[in-house]
Amino acid sequence: MFRSLRVFNYRLWFAGALVSNTGAWMQRTAQDWIVLTDLTNGDAAALGITMALQFGPLLLLMPVAGLIADRFDRRRVLMLTQTAQFALALGLGILVITGVATLWIVYGFALLLGIATAIDAPVRQAFVSELVTGKDLPNAVALNAMSFQSARLIGPAIAGVLVAALGAGPVFFINAASFAGVLTSLLLIRRAQLVAAPKLARARGQIRDGLRYVRSRPDIVIVLIMVFAVGTFGFNFPIFISTMSTSVYGGGARDFGLLSSVMAIGAVAGSLLAARRDQAQIGVVVIAAFAFGAACVLAALSFSVWSFGAALVLVGISSMTMMNTANAYVQITTEPRVRGRVMALYLALFAGGTPIGAPIVGAVANTLGPRWALGIGAASGFIAAGLAITWLILRRGMRLGRSDTRFGMRLRFTAGSVADRELATQEIAIVESTTERTS
Repeated sequence: MFRSLRVFNYRLWFAGALVSNTGAWMQRTAQDWIVLTDLTNGDAAALGITMALQFGPLLLLMPVAGLIADRFDRRRVLMLTQTAQFALALGLGILVITGVATLWIVYGFALLLGIATAIDAPVRQAFVSELVTGKDLPNAVALNAMSFQSARLIGPAIAGVLVAALGAGPVFFINAASFAGVLTSLLLIRRAQLVAAPKLARARGQIRDGLRYVRSRPDIVIVLIMVFAVGTFGFNFPIFISTMSTSVYGGGARDFGLLSSVMAIGAVAGSLLAARRDQAQIGVVVIAAFAFGAACVLAALSFSVWSFGAALVLVGISSMTMMNTANAYVQITTEPRVRGRVMALYLALFAGGTPIGAPIVGAVANTLGPRWALGIGAASGFIAAGLAITWLILRRGMRLGRSDTRFGMRLRFTAGSVADRELATQEIAIVESTTERTS
């Protein structure tokens, strides 16, 4: 499960990135909380706008970010983007502590942070392939995704507790300090041990070349569609948890933090399960998407804060299993020459859909209530799974299979990349039982 950590460079990077990612999500949570409680009177739509400004640049800057990831030294680019995020965290923290921050100032900082993150994210994803050799890449990708996605849920949990105890201001300073972790790791990495990555020379049509590659890979296309659907309408956890904890169960920042912590337990479990797998399979993505929808239904129908917390554990497991497996599948099966551009597209669809989904989910929470907002999240999981299953049946010959010892549903498909000959033909068990067949 943790075999990539035997590599010095990856071990150093993993530790620094985990600290930095956690701090970044702590800031985003504190930022969302002051918008919801200090700068507005519980306006979920304003929270949705903040999230849209924060994640929108991922969608708009995707072509440029992908080219940067494929063309320039990724280590140096990461040092620049991490330094920029440090400065923004420090600046916003000062404004919050001094009481100068207004809603429009927070909007501005959210946009600037989104721009820095838009450049940072695809470079960060592609940089993993330079830290380990090919045999450890699947595990390294899964652990890297685990680090990012777990921080996405662990950070808000810690931030919720700190906001309740100390206020929102100190959280921004903690995030600023957290960037020291990844910057230190980038400085100490043994450059002689980095795996050489082909650098893209300047030429026309390179953005279109990346898009053409994706179009030639229908398996990647369907994964990207699923990621977009669930990322846009399902991954609005700050809205779900904050509105359910305040509006439905009458809690405050402490309850928000504790519920986020409970969800983080499931997130870490799902991430570790994904890291154990030797191969990333589309079938796992499909099952996890359906499970995510079912978990959101349970959360929406919860009758107490305890049952809501139990449902959040299932939401965490299913969401991390889906997204980590999808991330690993796309990155591992993509040719190295276009990996930066493909990962930029992946991240743009995953987080860049937030400007569409977050305001809608926030408005639904305002008008119909938080339970209906969770219903939208559930629908995104069911629709994503349904679209994938339909595609698999029509284009990849998914069928029910039966043997003397097990009954299952199997899929045979051919990968679209010539470079991935070892994945060219593989049989994936989507659902199967090891119970012996009875007459």
